[in-house]
Amino acid sequence: MKSKMEQRSEETKKLILESAAKLFAKKGYDAVTIREIAKDAGCSHTTIYLYFKDKETLLHELSVPSLQELHHKLKVISKVDSLSADIKLKELSLEYISFCLKNRSMYDVFFNAKSSRVDEKPELHINQLRIEIFELLKSVIEENLSISDDEQLLAFSRIFYYQLNGVLSTYSYQHEPLEVLMERLKPTFNLAIDILLLGFQEKLK
Repeated sequence: MKSKMEQRSEETKKLILESAAKLFAKKGYDAVTIREIAKDAGCSHTTIYLYFKDKETLLHELSVPSLQELHHKLKVISKVDSLSADIKLKELSLEYISFCLKNRSMYDVFFNAKSSRVDEKPELHINQLRIEIFELLKSVIEENLSISDDEQLLAFSRIFYYQLNGVLSTYSYQHEPLEVLMERLKPTFNLAIDILLLGFQEKLK
């Protein structure tokens, strides 16, 4: 059984994480200070440093578990041999879109705060995860198009990723239930992927 001190410590840590998540989502990661998080959580800024080394550590603790879960789901889909390459890409894309819309308030933080280029070696673990997710999408795009040119594959993968994030930007403020939204728009999402793949294939001729 946990002591009262241990329970209080866990509650304080939870409050700090909740305040950080709320402020990051509202103001953006870069604009938020440790003092603001402390004020919102009802503790001193020195208390935060008892639990977290810095703001970057807070970002890591908030984002990494969710990104790891998404990466695992995408990896499972990418390894299903019974799926054709185009269906695999659609399933990956729908899983990514669904994850981000489910986490509407935080997806920008999950994927963009302290982000690095996808074609450079990342220093932060969170960016390694982001790149691994991008690499999964890239590998399935390669499976669809059989591209031998690495630069062209990277360019096509970036264009595909732009489209996914365009979808998220369009629907991030919808209040329609996620399941209803995904069911209603799944045919349109899939059609968009078909058209984009056709465009890539035409460009490769």
